[in-house]
Amino acid sequence: MEGLGSLRVAIDGARCIGAGNCVLAAPSVFDQCEKEGIVVLRQPRPSEDQKDVVAEAVDLCPSGAISFQFRPRSDGVS
Repeated sequence: MEGLGSLRVAIDGARCIGAGNCVLAAPSVFDQCEKEGIVVLRQPRPSEDQKDVVAEAVDLCPSGAISFQFRPRSDGVS
């Protein structure tokens, strides 16, 4: 079955404080730089089934360094 949309994740490394909540919430999408502890994006376009854990990571980020956008398909297919 084809997906219902696309998920895009963005990070702002300058805002990141290295709390690591994103890695705990979605370790397949986020990692941390060993040297500075700053968020590293492993998957800028994670699969649709990871939408909920990415949303949780966004909510848990104390500095607001993570954002995501989910774009539903616009071709009328459901």
